[in-house]
Amino acid sequence: MTLFSDDDSQPGFGPPRQRIAPSKRTIAGWVSVAVAAVVTVALAVAPAPFVIEQPGPVFNTLGTDQRVGSTPTADAKPLISIPGKKTYPTAGSLDLLTVSVVGNPDQRPGWFEIVSAWFDPSRAVLPVDAVFPPGTTTEQSNAQNAALMVDSQQDAVAAALNELGYDFPEAVAVKQVIKGTPAADVFTVGDEITTVNGEPVPGVQTLRKLVAANGTDKPAEVGILRKGVASTVSITPVSSGGQTVLGIGAGMDYTFPFDVKIQLDDVGGPSAGQMFALGIIDKLTPGELNGGKRVAGTGTIDNEGNIGPIGGIRQKMFGARAAGATVFLAPATNCDEVTGHIPGGLTVFSVKTLADSLKVLKAVRSGGSTSGLASCPAS
Repeated sequence: MTLFSDDDSQPGFGPPRQRIAPSKRTIAGWVSVAVAAVVTVALAVAPAPFVIEQPGPVFNTLGTDQRVGSTPTADAKPLISIPGKKTYPTAGSLDLLTVSVVGNPDQRPGWFEIVSAWFDPSRAVLPVDAVFPPGTTTEQSNAQNAALMVDSQQDAVAAALNELGYDFPEAVAVKQVIKGTPAADVFTVGDEITTVNGEPVPGVQTLRKLVAANGTDKPAEVGILRKGVASTVSITPVSSGGQTVLGIGAGMDYTFPFDVKIQLDDVGGPSAGQMFALGIIDKLTPGELNGGKRVAGTGTIDNEGNIGPIGGIRQKMFGARAAGATVFLAPATNCDEVTGHIPGGLTVFSVKTLADSLKVLKAVRSGGSTSGLASCPAS
């Protein structure tokens, strides 16, 4: 049965329907909507000149090399192992945090993703050049971060063993001589720096402090050891980037009394140093350094136990809280970035040295008051 004919008239239902042409205003409105839709889609897929930092995987330095929360596999390896040395049972966690970067110079996120990240407190939007300096490829950046990770592991081992009272050879060495500076005529790569103006130089940070104290208006007397022969050289520091420097790149050489192996692949940068050091100390000492609780933290470390600032600390706090931590160890120099951005349920302690961190863990372990310990205020 046919209910309606193919033309506009419908017998028995009144006069034929009239077609009414849309007005120019209506047409213009629909065109505007269509253009807006096209622009919106274009913006959604168009790359933005930004990248996004967000919480990355969390690793327990007392556990295996698998990320916290992942399903254990048969090939999991201890993140820290000390073969041939007596170690002790541990519990809880000493979590190191990472930051994942969404995007790179070759593949940047779209504008929709950028706008979404702006409204997410756990994520940060940064100019791509701030994360990947111009002229640096993604591969080069990854290689640099991998080298920094290796150095941070060595510094962490040295800091832990120094804290535990081990005696072993360690030296500040010239790793690079900057052309066009006074150092080019004075130092050679491989020189060991032993003193500045008669003061011993046990680490790179002490070297920087002594050079800064000398200033640029007079020569510094620098004791060196070159191929086993001791001597003293005279050099006047220069100003560079607001700092007083000798014109060298300095680093540490160590000869450890035993092997400490750290297994952590595909993670770069120096910010895990503090947590590596604490994990090593916990394994080499009886009892549970953290009282069996979940503790997280971040910060670079040197052989003298100085804890330095890192990037992405807000994202790391959110990562720590999501992993179940309630205590967070943060470099004191990062406190200004922390205040006002602490996730609920997380207490952030401000630490300058490894000794500060051990004081916090002692209070956590004993359940005592932490009111006398430095902290980054929540607001």
